[in-house]
Amino acid sequence: MVTEIFLAGFGHLQHISNVIFVFLLFVFMATVTGNMLIITLISTSPRLHSPMYFFLSNLSACEVFITTTILPNMLYIVWLNGGFMSFYGCIIQYYLASSTGSIEFLLLTVMAYDRNLAICNPLRYSSLMNNNTRNHLVAWAWVVGFTVMVTLVITICHLQFCGSNTIDHYFCDLDPLRQLSTSDTSLMDIEVIFVTLFLCVIPFVLIIVSYISIFSTILRISSWAGRRKTFSTCSSHLASVCLYGVSICVTYLVPSQQMKKINKLSSLLYTVATPFFNPIIYSLRNQEMMDCFRYYFKRITKK
Repeated sequence: MVTEIFLAGFGHLQHISNVIFVFLLFVFMATVTGNMLIITLISTSPRLHSPMYFFLSNLSACEVFITTTILPNMLYIVWLNGGFMSFYGCIIQYYLASSTGSIEFLLLTVMAYDRNLAICNPLRYSSLMNNNTRNHLVAWAWVVGFTVMVTLVITICHLQFCGSNTIDHYFCDLDPLRQLSTSDTSLMDIEVIFVTLFLCVIPFVLIIVSYISIFSTILRISSWAGRRKTFSTCSSHLASVCLYGVSICVTYLVPSQQMKKINKLSSLLYTVATPFFNPIIYSLRNQEMMDCFRYYFKRITKK
């Protein structure tokens, strides 16, 4: 019985492992710093206490969670050109990473709904998206993400793992674990389809429907300046959805045997690239956040 899992990491890139380690260390530090900065700005600035920024602060918390779940161990694996994890430690890492990834997609869906209300129903926005509504939406996103993934974890724990204990990956993801099992995984395959539909496909469709409504509203605006200003309020969210949504769908919907290397790359996109780029996307393209950052920066430097 397998009691330890060996993660091969980037075994075919051993000759540049030092470069990869330095790059990942920089990404880890920048990701945590950037997202924590967003959370701090939103929590301390009264002008950023709108629902849109409340959802963004939760998204940043989600990014910090998934980054600290995966990247520290990935650095250890890259440094040693492969590393061991206990079997149950591997299962816990998968559960935390997958749950947080699901929560992120649900939060992106909630943010799309928020932008839809703000652009398509501006007069009713304050009454529809009140504090009670936003709190319930965020709470449901976190609860659903952590609860639904328990079903897959329970199924994994009931599988048998004998013989090989090597995973050609840099963290404990579902597909490498499924391939490592010596049991029949047909039940898990069905569960994966339903979970992916519920936490990935349906939210993605809801986001698309929201943006169809948003774009139709923007096109009805007579002035070009008005269209541009309205679109700028949701362009950052749209860029984040495209980066995260496409990588998630490729990883979990494309057959892994035929697309193994592509899946490994797409996993790198949503576990490393998206948490790194999101603070940049949401900060540099948001004038209110930049103004708050300059205000607090001036106060700190004057001291």
